[in-house]
Amino acid sequence: MRCPSGRQGRNAATLGGAFVTHQTVGHPGLPDDPRAAVAEPTPSCPVEITLDVLRGRWMTLVVRELLREDRSFTELRQALPVLSDKVLADRLAHLVQCGVVERRRQAGWPPRTQYALTPHGHRLGPVLQALWDWGNDL
Repeated sequence: MRCPSGRQGRNAATLGGAFVTHQTVGHPGLPDDPRAAVAEPTPSCPVEITLDVLRGRWMTLVVRELLREDRSFTELRQALPVLSDKVLADRLAHLVQCGVVERRRQAGWPPRTQYALTPHGHRLGPVLQALWDWGNDL
């Protein structure tokens, strides 16, 4: 399942002195794909898909907490006290819609809901580590 993209407009940049609006990411270390040099981002670009999943403030911190262990909404709220309930609920709903997190309801009283990364969501661990390493080198 693909998550919806809220991106509008284009990113402007220069590349070798030429003005470019945006290109799907291409790199010698990445798979050679004829779609890698397009004028606009495409929904099928794996980098764009990943960035769409992680879009939004605090998203990486929510994923980080779920990489540590499955958590309830209350546990996530305690681990990330700067997030409002609305923002946390929005981030979790986005991750569930993208297939990165699953929401598990447990029987009993009071009702309890656990959030857990799917196997696909667990694959974001090395991605976040690479982003951390890259940002740490700046």
